[in-house]
Amino acid sequence: MIRVDLTILVAIALAICHTASASAEPASSRQAELLYLLKHDCGSCHGMRLEGGLGPALNPQQLQPLSIETLSMTILHGRPGTPMPSWKPFLSQEEALWLASQLKQGIQP
Repeated sequence: MIRVDLTILVAIALAICHTASASAEPASSRQAELLYLLKHDCGSCHGMRLEGGLGPALNPQQLQPLSIETLSMTILHGRPGTPMPSWKPFLSQEEALWLASQLKQGIQP
């Protein structure tokens, strides 16, 4: 039986995410769809202005300590034990990275 150190697995996952973040942005029409999703679906829990509600605020100050890769993983896989669902059925990894990047910059949906 092979034992794998959790630290190594996390490093590999972050390296994969970092590589994916270098890929092209979604098309402008898809960017508009993603921003619509952010406002209407994410906003239902995080507040229509992303200032918090059932879920935490999604502003640059709140998100500052988190990397884009960490945010995209949360978007894709949700947060077990919380109401945060997985959006993986609806978003690609590249789209989640783009959306996380937009959130870190402080967009208003």
